[in-house]
Amino acid sequence: MDKKATWDRFYTENSKKGKFRNFEWFFGFDSVKHYILPILQATNTNSPLHVLDIGCGTSAFGSCIYTHLPCAVNVTCADISPVAVQLMQEHAESTPVQPCNPASTLVFREMDCTELQRHYEPRSLDLILDKGTTDALLRSTEGREKAGQVVRQCLTVLKPSGYLLQFSDEDPDARLLWLEKESQGSQVAANIAVQEVGKLRGVTYFCYQFTFHIGH
Repeated sequence: MDKKATWDRFYTENSKKGKFRNFEWFFGFDSVKHYILPILQATNTNSPLHVLDIGCGTSAFGSCIYTHLPCAVNVTCADISPVAVQLMQEHAESTPVQPCNPASTLVFREMDCTELQRHYEPRSLDLILDKGTTDALLRSTEGREKAGQVVRQCLTVLKPSGYLLQFSDEDPDARLLWLEKESQGSQVAANIAVQEVGKLRGVTYFCYQFTFHIGH
């Protein structure tokens, strides 16, 4: 599940089923908004916050932050599949939503999340969201290497006060060890915490929360 062609086929097939509908892996925004919105509202800055949703697919997560957050925020919804990005852009144009703050922006971009440094300056993002993207990459040997690259790229482009939130159904005993291993040797030190989101449709989900501090 780490190939662009796989996701292009997936979203092409889903687009043939009729009227556009946001497709949510795991759960929708309402299930975890109490994790996301307080973090952003507590961030002390005079400039708009910058939020990146990696591997967004056709999820409404980014749009919901845009419409729910009272402070100004620049939301970027990024996916490796140009098909998903086009579907989201077309939907946003045909069914426009109003931001909670008039200074907020919402954009959709084709992007490989293993190459975030090609698109962002170091220490430039306030929050990165990963809902199921790492889980999809970890399903193959080649994907596991890419998943590690994603973590290290996030460490580089997040501000010292920034956060990475990974939503996953992987048990903490396995995920925490992997995350600690992949974050070692970077130029920043990461504190990793985990909270149980809850059980949805018989599956238990977790929120892995990274906070970053400049090291060395």
